[in-house]
Amino acid sequence: MLGLIAIVFGIVLTVWGIYRMKTDDAFFGKTQKRKNIFNLFIMGEASGIGQFLGGIVCVIIGVAYLLFG
Repeated sequence: MLGLIAIVFGIVLTVWGIYRMKTDDAFFGKTQKRKNIFNLFIMGEASGIGQFLGGIVCVIIGVAYLLFG
């Protein structure tokens, strides 16, 4: 059950991270890609890329828990 919760939470984080990457603005950067990288360095997990990567890690942990736990 815990693995399924981690997978669902990871999917939600991944989708929210994709949305944040498309809509967030930053102080520096001409392209959206550079703005997202700047936000990752400044805000960490609160940035779109941080949430996206955190969601992927959550899904991997959930699958590993279901397979090996």
